[in-house]
Amino acid sequence: MDDDLVGTQTPRRRAADPHEALVLLERSIPGLAALRRPTRAVIDWTGLEDGLGTGLPADYKHLAEWYPAFVVGDFLLVRLPEPSDEGSWLRATRDTLNVLVDAWLEPGLGLSARPAPGGLLPWGESCDGDHFMWTTTGRSTQEWTVTVASRGGAWWHYGGGAVQFIAEYCNGAVEPWGLPQIDLQVPPC
Repeated sequence: MDDDLVGTQTPRRRAADPHEALVLLERSIPGLAALRRPTRAVIDWTGLEDGLGTGLPADYKHLAEWYPAFVVGDFLLVRLPEPSDEGSWLRATRDTLNVLVDAWLEPGLGLSARPAPGGLLPWGESCDGDHFMWTTTGRSTQEWTVTVASRGGAWWHYGGGAVQFIAEYCNGAVEPWGLPQIDLQVPPC
């Protein structure tokens, strides 16, 4: 893992409150609010989490309840479950986990995929083949951090949640380490 790990970036302050993280995201991406649902969606979190064998972070759940899946700058796809179609999200997540195990996670790298304890769990991807995942360690899902697997083979970590990562990647607070600067256009997905 040491050969492939670029490093870890830590936010100045972790946005622990889901509402705070969503406000940060909406401020960081002009036009995102136009995709916001008029009312909070009802998503079968119990079924999804039972299917995954783990809970999910509150900031991600809050984002999914207010937004459909979206793409930032024709680059970063933020995968979110849809009400009444949660099974599609679960299947896509499992498929991505299989790809990670088969093609990305080399023995000795020091990273594993869920359901291994502390294993990686995908929440997004890029059009260039980069993967954005949670590292599922900590006493609760609120302590999970982000791991980025770039198409070039380098890995790096971000010491905050997924929604804060997206916001800080978009507003330039995160050094993109192998990722392009992002265009802040958000076309409907």
